[in-house]
Amino acid sequence: MSKKLIRKKILKLRRLKYNNKYKINYSKLLKILKIKKINKGIIGGYYPVNYEIDDLGILEKFKSKKYKVSLPLIKKNNKLDFHIWTCKDSLKVNSYGIPEPVNNKLVYPDILLVPLVAFDSRKFRLGYGGGYYDRYLEKLKKIKNFLSIGLAFDFQKVKRLEINKFDKKLDLILTDKKVYK
Repeated sequence: MSKKLIRKKILKLRRLKYNNKYKINYSKLLKILKIKKINKGIIGGYYPVNYEIDDLGILEKFKSKKYKVSLPLIKKNNKLDFHIWTCKDSLKVNSYGIPEPVNNKLVYPDILLVPLVAFDSRKFRLGYGGGYYDRYLEKLKKIKNFLSIGLAFDFQKVKRLEINKFDKKLDLILTDKKVYK
């Protein structure tokens, strides 16, 4: 099935099945970070839209553990940067309807929580088609070591995604039911 058809199918399914009681298990995430010996730093999250799994509660918990929290800011040419953010900070809604930080403190996350439309067992993700996260993963890889974690509902898993040279594999994917390593 083409990426376009998978995207359409999973986005419809996500809208129909969405229930905010499905959560990412914060304890599982902490356990993963403990195994990877990551106990501080900057976490890059996202502001959930379009029935994405909500990471805002997780970001708040990380903030209470003294992590710095950041959210993406969309730039020209389908690029992203991450800027420091707390739940008390103002956000502005961009042209895609996604709230973004107004803080201009640019940071490079040590842990990157990545939203996705679909994923496969190889840990490749399908996004909305703009390549924003693939470009950012490539950019960040040139700057520092980091851990990329896709967040999704388990029903977003597909058998196999068609990939190309621009598609980036995530380190792991955490769903409401399972960890894909």
